[in-house]
Amino acid sequence: MQKCQEILNEGLDALDLLLTQAQQKKLIAFIVLIEKWNKAYNLTAIRNPEEMVRLHLLDSLAIANYIQGPKVLDIGTGAGLPGIPLALIYPHYSFVLLDSNIKKTRFVQQAVIELGLKNVTVWHGRIENYQPTIYFNSIVSRAFSSVQSFVSVASERLSSGGVLLAMKGQHPDKELQQIDNDFSVIPIMVPGVDAERCLVQLHKVKRA
Repeated sequence: MQKCQEILNEGLDALDLLLTQAQQKKLIAFIVLIEKWNKAYNLTAIRNPEEMVRLHLLDSLAIANYIQGPKVLDIGTGAGLPGIPLALIYPHYSFVLLDSNIKKTRFVQQAVIELGLKNVTVWHGRIENYQPTIYFNSIVSRAFSSVQSFVSVASERLSSGGVLLAMKGQHPDKELQQIDNDFSVIPIMVPGVDAERCLVQLHKVKRA
């Protein structure tokens, strides 16, 4: 995992993120867990640990500066992305990681235990059936469907002044034509990844 550590260090420098050695160690441990469980649980199509660092860890951490706390919801977290990497670098924020795939939520729950994450709750089920008793300051999605669908199911769970963050590849022109909300599209640079990335950001207007 020495090469993975080098890729992570270079990526963190490029993203201007200063992490402790303990945080970096847990990020690499997370990749080790994904690789181990991937054989049985088919968590990701990416099999190479070095590519996992680039396409999973650094891709998730590339949006770190846009996260508002202290309460964050990750819809369609899959193998815990971007929720677990973000929870590792924001230990004072509380995260809920939600997915409808029970194999993946089992893995995420085990990862939370093994990584000692006290600030993460895992919820298995569809977002439409999730009725939290709190509102979230940030709601993020990395692998959800269209921006329109994301906005429709996430908005009612967002706090006043909160932010919706939809991680996308290419600029989703057609999807954005379907929404009435004000939004901004932010180009995202993922170190070591030669592919287009962007973040669709939508703010919920504060109540008077």
